[in-house]
Amino acid sequence: MADQPSDVPTPQELQESIDELAAYRDRLYKDVVGLGKKLRLSQKKIDATVAEHPELQRLDEIMGQLVAQKNAH
Repeated sequence: MADQPSDVPTPQELQESIDELAAYRDRLYKDVVGLGKKLRLSQKKIDATVAEHPELQRLDEIMGQLVAQKNAH
């Protein structure tokens, strides 16, 4: 019974997922900001777009859950 069930990720697997999601989030953030600048949007509008971006919000949510799960180990 010392073995963990295979569906429970190890702290290392959780960290790898967090790192990969963080890298994706950074790329997406830069793409959104870059597109806003190409469209000559004001910085305020770019910031609002980033803050309201559903995929960025979801990534933040998921990463928060993964960090909490990792810290619970």
